[in-house]
Amino acid sequence: MSRFSLTQIRCQLRHYHQRRRSRRQLLTLDDRLLEDIGITRAQACKEGHKPFWRHSPINRGLYEHR
Repeated sequence: MSRFSLTQIRCQLRHYHQRRRSRRQLLTLDDRLLEDIGITRAQACKEGHKPFWRHSPINRGLYEHR
């Protein structure tokens, strides 16, 4: 069984918090800003509604298909 240090747990919690905050902010962007970053409203909604613990790697993800 893996053992995690308190530092590792804190770091993971920070990542979760940042991911949650980023996804919530993505849902507030207007269509002009979404176009500026290269994603559609549907893609933003899909990403924005994912649980904070689900990671979306850039290399296979959301931002490749327009």
